[in-house]
Amino acid sequence: MFADDVKMWNVIRTDAGDDSLQEDLNSLARWSSKWLLKLNSSKCRVMHIGHDTCTEYHITDDDGNSNVIEQITEEKDLGVYITADLKPSTQCVRAAAKARSVMGMVRRNFTRLDKEDFLLIYKTYIRPHMEYCVQAWSPYLKKDIECLEQVQRSATKMVHGVRHLSYEQRLWHLELTTLKERRIRGDLIETFKIVTGKEGLIEVSFSSSLPVSIS
Repeated sequence: MFADDVKMWNVIRTDAGDDSLQEDLNSLARWSSKWLLKLNSSKCRVMHIGHDTCTEYHITDDDGNSNVIEQITEEKDLGVYITADLKPSTQCVRAAAKARSVMGMVRRNFTRLDKEDFLLIYKTYIRPHMEYCVQAWSPYLKKDIECLEQVQRSATKMVHGVRHLSYEQRLWHLELTTLKERRIRGDLIETFKIVTGKEGLIEVSFSSSLPVSIS
């Protein structure tokens, strides 16, 4: 549970697993009714991950009506788009679109940007759209990585006097790194925090022979 959102999941390998999930839904509906926390069946969704088995689930409301839960393949959850194939492509496209929208507003309102002004605007209003909760959806497909990188590539051209430079030269001049390098750095920092116990996670272990590849 998070705020007013409730999520329930189960691994379905047999019909028994399917029945078990339905019974859990029934129990949740009874519990919510008892404590006057009514479930809105019209906002409930079911997503199948890793299979396309034809299953159907129901939620019974306070009037005793059994409502079929809508089956979906994409859902926005706490600001991140989740799809049934668990690929981050949709999230990358939406994040890039938001960042480009802000870039358009900046271009309309600023005719000239120097390095200091650009970095303040970019780091505050543009880049965060492409890094929000990125630990959960960090892209691994080349097309998704490029989708995000292209936004930064375009953004750096807004700085006066560096448009004629190559992308790498613009990054050096602006003291920036590629978004991919920032994600790798963030992953390394988070991994270090976990393995050294700084995150306070319980029963988390990593193999000492775990291969790590950085390119």
